[in-house]
Amino acid sequence: MDLVHHTESAASFSLPPMDITFGKTAAMQAVRNKIERVAETDVPVLIQGESGTGKEICAQLLHMLSLRSRGSLVKVSCPAIPHSLLETELFGYEKGAFTGATTTKLGRVEQAHNGTLFLDEVGSLDLNVQSKLLQVLQDGTFVRVGGHESRSIATRLVSAANGDLRTQVENGTFRLDFLFRINAVTINLPPLRQRIADLPILIDYFIEHYSRVFRHTPELLSKSAMRLMQNYHWPGNIRQLENLIRSYVLIGSEDALIAELIPEQNRNGVTAEIDLSEPVSLKNITRQATHDLERQIILKVLRANSWNRQKTAKWLQISYRSLLYKLSEAGMPEVPPRPLRTASTKRNESAVRSSQPGSTPRTRLY
Repeated sequence: MDLVHHTESAASFSLPPMDITFGKTAAMQAVRNKIERVAETDVPVLIQGESGTGKEICAQLLHMLSLRSRGSLVKVSCPAIPHSLLETELFGYEKGAFTGATTTKLGRVEQAHNGTLFLDEVGSLDLNVQSKLLQVLQDGTFVRVGGHESRSIATRLVSAANGDLRTQVENGTFRLDFLFRINAVTINLPPLRQRIADLPILIDYFIEHYSRVFRHTPELLSKSAMRLMQNYHWPGNIRQLENLIRSYVLIGSEDALIAELIPEQNRNGVTAEIDLSEPVSLKNITRQATHDLERQIILKVLRANSWNRQKTAKWLQISYRSLLYKLSEAGMPEVPPRPLRTASTKRNESAVRSSQPGSTPRTRLY
């Protein structure tokens, strides 16, 4: 079974527009500038960032913008490969190299000739494979398993890591000389919680994308739902955001957002996002937590009563005027939100009508 192979030509995947990918935050604009500067070189690049921040899409961009874009981008998901298969999968083997080797097989390194080799989660490679890849980086040669002939290879190496490789060096699980070779240029991707200003751009993109996929236009996100997402810490980064918006579009209401975000905040506690570098107001923190929980309850009761405000007020044992005030204060709609009707939505609906199932290009931001 092929555990690691993932080869793509420059035209086989669809990337979002650069303005969507990089947004408008200074940190992501710096990432964009660095990618554009180093893409046309052959220097090895190390992309670092938490899981779900977009390391693979950066590797794809480095390949597409490079002089090797006509070649293949060969992705190796390093943790998916059993250590016993690492060497043969990467470097291939000669016929008769071991029992069952009835034919010669090209490895991933050789398949990336004149293209780009992308090692995802490079920190999981064992020391033996690191030393063999080091030779490829040093003199551009390798030997197939069971072979004796040194073969030349011309490929650009891009690696990705979600952990601290220097800590692995200190622990003896990563070679220092290999680290020096793979990070001639390092690109650090910020987590989503550090680029919240890009959240509306990303949300709009994912809503448009999945509206085409599911042929369904969701309700307009309320101001309070946006505020909830802007205050969330996003441990899964863009991958988590995409999954959440996909569920939101499919289900057609904000219930998925509430179920995902508010309960997790309650489990983790509001102190997770408190900046302790300066004095904090317990009164303000408690007030915000109360507002969040109150909004969740009101929204749930409104939906249970089909958005009948009179019934909702009675169920909550508050006055009708108090309910209207709380709805306004929380930025919640007083009536069921109508489907979003923006210019982009109308374009999407037109595209949905004209598109065929399965025609949506594969596209990701992480």
